[in-house]
Parts: sequence; structure tokens; C-alpha cells
Amino acid sequence: MNTLRTISTKRIWLTVSVFLFGLAVACQSSKEPDPVVPPDPGPPGGGIEYKPTPVTLRKPANFPDVIYNISQNPLTVEGVALGKSLFYDAQLSRDSTVSCGFCHQQFAGFGHSDHALSHGIGGKFGSRNVPGLQNLAWEREFFWDGGVTSLDELPLTPIQNPVEMDLKFSEALSRVQKSPKYPAMFKSAFDSDTVTTARFLKAISQFLLTLVSADSRYDKYVRKEAGGDLTTDELAGLALFQQKCSTCHATDLFTDRSYRNNGLPVGAINDQGRYVITLNEADRLKFKVPSLRNVERTFPYMHDGRFTTLEQVVDHYRSGVKDSPTLDPALKVNGQPGIALTDIEKRQVIAFLKTLTDNTFINNRDFSAN
Repeated sequence: MNTLRTISTKRIWLTVSVFLFGLAVACQSSKEPDPVVPPDPGPPGGGIEYKPTPVTLRKPANFPDVIYNISQNPLTVEGVALGKSLFYDAQLSRDSTVSCGFCHQQFAGFGHSDHALSHGIGGKFGSRNVPGLQNLAWEREFFWDGGVTSLDELPLTPIQNPVEMDLKFSEALSRVQKSPKYPAMFKSAFDSDTVTTARFLKAISQFLLTLVSADSRYDKYVRKEAGGDLTTDELAGLALFQQKCSTCHATDLFTDRSYRNNGLPVGAINDQGRYVITLNEADRLKFKVPSLRNVERTFPYMHDGRFTTLEQVVDHYRSGVKDSPTLDPALKVNGQPGIALTDIEKRQVIAFLKTLTDNTFINNRDFSAN
């Protein structure tokens, strides 16, 4: 009997143990599983976050307000670098021999001192002198006749001009897209490696906007900075300039951005200037007033490069001004065309003009091809 009772007790405990084990397993199985946290996919674009480095457009203290709408094309280190590469890239011309920098040479104030007229592919010449490039954020219109009204559209004309770079713009974009170096540069600048017209033009604008010339001895003089000492002749020339020249060459940009007939006799090309754009008789023989910054370096002078020295330029205003229906009123005093200057005053004005040479700008490696 005791043996049977013992066996019965063991069976009861075995049954209870099995039940408790099953209950424990059942409780563990009904527990909610830990949530699975997906891995962080990172930023779009293959894990590389788009973070261009901002660049602040320089605004010198003695300059007026900027005209270019920088909010539509904020400057970045990457965008400026891309624009500079495009500016100096000769593959943007039909025969891959001419770049923007071929005509706009830094040592010449980004003008072209080698030729009176623009010089393009195959030794072809244009009809006008190459203007210097500087302080473009303060310009509304471009070229001698103001035929382009947006900095972002400026490169279209020389690239497609048959006597300059002579390349269809669509082909220029295609060449850049196929280049091994450019897609990555566009990606860094615009978060896309696709070369579009807008990105191409905005990049070049970004580089051009950095070409600020405002560190001449004259600038240091008016800002009361070190290195701004002017000689007696230079100060006399400044006073004469303000009295006789600043109507057209106004503000510290040294241009009022207007179009004026400065009395040049019509040359062999018979260039009618602003009239070509407006077809307004009042605009015949009027050309845009150029800035005089770095004028010592931007020879030859006038829209057709007819003068090679500053002495010749001043002599024109002294005795070479030709009267005509559209001659600027500022160049006609008491019925006589021209500006009265003695030989001493001529020398003083030229001495002042040379204080506008900005060697920091001319030698800035940030602007050079290499």
C-alpha cells in the first residue's frame, strides 16, 4: 500500500511540474517582441550630406548698394570654384582654343591689352574693345551697348558669337556634361551632377561676382587706411577729376552706368553704339560709360580701342571732341566741345588715374587660372 501511495504521489508532482513548465513557456510566448529599429539610411545622395560652404559677397565701405540679387544665387566656395573652372575652360569654344579668360586677362584688369578689338577663334576679330571685368555686382547692363541685361546671361553671347568662341550653347553644355571632372563639381555646387543651363550660368556668375576691385591707393585714401597716401599732384588730379570728369565717371565705381556720346569721330566700322539696341535716334553714337578702375592696365581705350595711352585719351577730351546732335552736354561748355585742361592739369589728372590701379586685385591668385 505504501508503495502504491508513493508512486501516486510522484505522478501528481510530475503532472504539476509539467503544467508549471507549460505555463511558463506559454507566458514567455505571449510577450510582445522587442521592436526592431531600422538602420538610419542617412541623408539622400548616397550618404553624402549636401553642405556647400557659403561665401559672403564683399561690399567695400566706399561702394554704393549692390544691384545683383544675391538671394537668387548665393555664393558658395564650391560654386565659385566651378565658375572659375568654366571661365578658364577653352573647350567652351568650337575649336577648344579660346576661353573667357583668353580675352579677359587678369594682368590687364580682365581686359585684353594685346588687341584693340576682341580676338576670337581662328584669329578672327570682333568690332569692339574687350571691357575689363570688375565689380559686376554693381552693374545692371553689360557690353558697350547694354545689349545684355543680366549677369547670368552674359556668357551666352561670347560663347555663341561666331568671331569669339563660336559654339552652340547646347554643345557647350554637352561637352561639360561629358567631361570627367565636371559632374562631381556640379554635384558639390548644386547637389546634382546634371549640367543645366541655369547651373552653368549661375556658377560663372558666382565667380565673376568675386571679382571685386576696391584696394587701390585711392580706396585706401578715402577709407583712411594704411597705404592710402597721395602725392600733391595726385590730390590735385583728384580735385580736377571731381570737377571735370565725375559727371560721367561717378561714385567710387567711377561710372554712372549711363550711355553717352563722348565726341569720338566715327571710325571705319561705323559703330552706332546704343542705337543698335534701341533704334532710338537719340542713342546714336552713345556707348556705355566704362569704369576707370585699373584704367592704367585696361588699355587700349574707347569702344574700338583706338587709343593706347592715357595721354591720348586726355588729349581727345582736351581738343579732339567732335560735335554732333547727340554729343553729351557735359562735353560742351559755352558752345565749345571738349574739356579745358592745361598741360600741368593733364599730368595731374593722369597721376590721379594711376592711383586707381588695384595691385591686390591684379595679383589675387584666387582669380587666376592656376
